[in-house]
Amino acid sequence: MFYETFFNIKTMTAEPTSTPQRYLSIDFYRGLTIALMIIVNTPGTWEHVYAPLKHADWHGCTPTDLVFPSFMFIVGVSMWFAFERYGRRWSAGLGKKVFKRAALIFLLGFLLNKFPFYWENVMEWRIPGVLQRIGLGYGLASVLVLNLSRRWLIWVSAGILFAYWGVMYAFDQPNAAGLYSLGGNAVLQLDRFVLGGRHLYRGEGIPFDPEGILSTFPAIVTVVLGWLSGELMTKRREQQELLVRDLLVFGLICGFLGLAWDLFFPINKKLWTSSYVLYVGGLSMIFLALSIWWIDVKKWTSGAGFFIVFGCNALFAYLLSEVLAIGLGNITWDSVQGRTSVMSWVYNTVFKPIEGAEFSSFLFALVFMLLCWIPCRWLYAKRIFIKL
Repeated sequence: MFYETFFNIKTMTAEPTSTPQRYLSIDFYRGLTIALMIIVNTPGTWEHVYAPLKHADWHGCTPTDLVFPSFMFIVGVSMWFAFERYGRRWSAGLGKKVFKRAALIFLLGFLLNKFPFYWENVMEWRIPGVLQRIGLGYGLASVLVLNLSRRWLIWVSAGILFAYWGVMYAFDQPNAAGLYSLGGNAVLQLDRFVLGGRHLYRGEGIPFDPEGILSTFPAIVTVVLGWLSGELMTKRREQQELLVRDLLVFGLICGFLGLAWDLFFPINKKLWTSSYVLYVGGLSMIFLALSIWWIDVKKWTSGAGFFIVFGCNALFAYLLSEVLAIGLGNITWDSVQGRTSVMSWVYNTVFKPIEGAEFSSFLFALVFMLLCWIPCRWLYAKRIFIKL
């Protein structure tokens, strides 16, 4: 069947994690980020968003700003184990698989941007997006990690971060808001020049895309940090307590370096600044260390299975949540309050009366996430894992 070929649907009877060291913490970590992504993306109303689920307005970092880069980080960790069967070395065959997978992820994100009204306003079809960044980050990071030694990989990654800082500073157009502002940054300038304003995200009030072309390059380093963490997991596979210690130490080092760089190049998720890469990368290492300690060392797996369900079908879970949210948001009718949708009606009828503001909006997002979990749980029970 076409969908079986396209999505590489596999039915397995073994445990979901196929890595030799069987780190369930990887599936747990991946699933936790997916659950948080769904909650963040689907509040009951954007007029009242629960405070911890808000992104920073511009510079700065909230808990929500940790979610997307954490997923990029765990992509890198997963790559280390997935490429083991190929000797973790570049080849023509592996390159073909990598580019095919990256292209398919990008294509899914591109199609998702216009779902389901592909025939309307084609000239304003947004090109970048979350899945597009994941696809590009995976593909470009794969080229680096499979061709460079660890030492050269670290040097090249550092070079990318410093070069990005240099380009952002050199081509910035400072205004009353200062350096690296929404209206004067180099990311915006390049995207407008290459893609045109009509193909960019407009949620910031102007055509500016938080998943733009230029800011994708430091995002590659986020994936590389995950890859290096995966390498450390293999080296310490017989000394997991030392692994936890090393990840904590490296995480603290990266985090503090990011905070220090913030004094000159502000931590900013929407620009994916170099300081943001180190700060969030460090926190991701710390969270991974805690996950390994909790699940793989202490075997405290009670409750972890909920997130492992998401982690085993992460791409499916994300696509399901987006398609469901967009679909229900576009089924509309006229009511006393005006034009309303299924999403709005459910929120206003069931959740809004509970508290009427941020907490009700959060409860809606939580229930929506649980709704998406149900089909993922069925797939998990059937040992069906959908991958590209």
